[in-house]
Amino acid sequence: MVKYLVPKYLRFDKNQPFISLCAILAFLGISIGLMVLIIAMAIMNGFDKEFERKLFTMNYPITIYGHFKAGITDSELKDLKENFKDMKFSPYISSQAIARSGNGLEGSMVFGVNMDDEKEINSVVKDGIKDKNLTKFGSLVGKGLKDEFLLDIGDKITLIFTKIDPGGFSLMPKMKRFEVRSDFSSGLIAYDKSYIYVDINDLAKVLSYEDGKFDGIHVYSKDPFKDKERLNEYLPGTMKAIGWWEQNGNFFSALELEKRALFIVLMLIILVASLNIISSLLMTVMNRRQEIALLLSLGTSKKEIKKVFFYIGMVIGAGGIAFGLSLGLFGTWLLGSFDIVNLPADVYGSSKLPMELSFTDLIMIVVGAFVIVTLSSYYPAKKATQIDVLQTLRNE
Repeated sequence: MVKYLVPKYLRFDKNQPFISLCAILAFLGISIGLMVLIIAMAIMNGFDKEFERKLFTMNYPITIYGHFKAGITDSELKDLKENFKDMKFSPYISSQAIARSGNGLEGSMVFGVNMDDEKEINSVVKDGIKDKNLTKFGSLVGKGLKDEFLLDIGDKITLIFTKIDPGGFSLMPKMKRFEVRSDFSSGLIAYDKSYIYVDINDLAKVLSYEDGKFDGIHVYSKDPFKDKERLNEYLPGTMKAIGWWEQNGNFFSALELEKRALFIVLMLIILVASLNIISSLLMTVMNRRQEIALLLSLGTSKKEIKKVFFYIGMVIGAGGIAFGLSLGLFGTWLLGSFDIVNLPADVYGSSKLPMELSFTDLIMIVVGAFVIVTLSSYYPAKKATQIDVLQTLRNE
């Protein structure tokens, strides 16, 4: 009986076209809501992963910091390289400075690095420096800083360091001119306008560092979460390893919160669309009151009647979910494969819309939609079994 009644009640009713229209709107509403939700989550996850990859490169998987007085020695660096051969290490000296060119001033972070070691762990630096070197007071500046100061390769840039020297009756900040030999582009304007790389020996001379002393070590690791713990167990109390995710915890917490809020808001589209399922089924029940009462009087169980209307709702809802899933996956592929939406590259680091759909997000979307459709189908199905048989047959 269920197999006979479900297709019958799903057919377009010429006498009551509004009922069929509600069912069609419910189908389309769920499909469009699911499609929008899938594409929106793919975009959010794509931007999340894109920023994560860029921050992973510019902040380094792991950074080892030394005590601000003791620092890190060359012998400790060699010891780490011998004991952790699965990782790559690049020592550095860092200092805050003010970059000046002409009348322009910009706050900067200056890193003194060994370029051979740095190129092994930082692809942005490697692509920027190419085959050039920074010895004899050369510098690698971010493209944002280079464009702001209108610098060309070979121009000079003055760095005013926070370290000061006594001079006569006053204190004078350390200043040094560096030659611009190349530029890099990380895709993140905050780094491109503030980061400057110079040779570690040159910066050590300017800041009067002892030979073989560093501020810290940049570390490349394929599994930074585990390797960070390994390093901290091995390092002495004057040194500590910190992961890149710990340096940007607030940023990723904000992204995760935004993604969750977007998921809840867009899931409401499916919830609103499911109301059409409820209204469509309730109108079908009211329109078929005589048939339902007759079937119950002839011995049909209430369980079978409930199944009929529950299956009708599930057919509409599940059909909408399947169609919306197809549209969402197709839309994700289309937007990710072709430059349909152009983004400003100077803001987002790429003109292509990043699309990366997480399997976990997809499962949550489909399961959430099925739960909403199931609950929407259950109430009208239960209502169909509460018809008063005697009163309906007597009056209708």
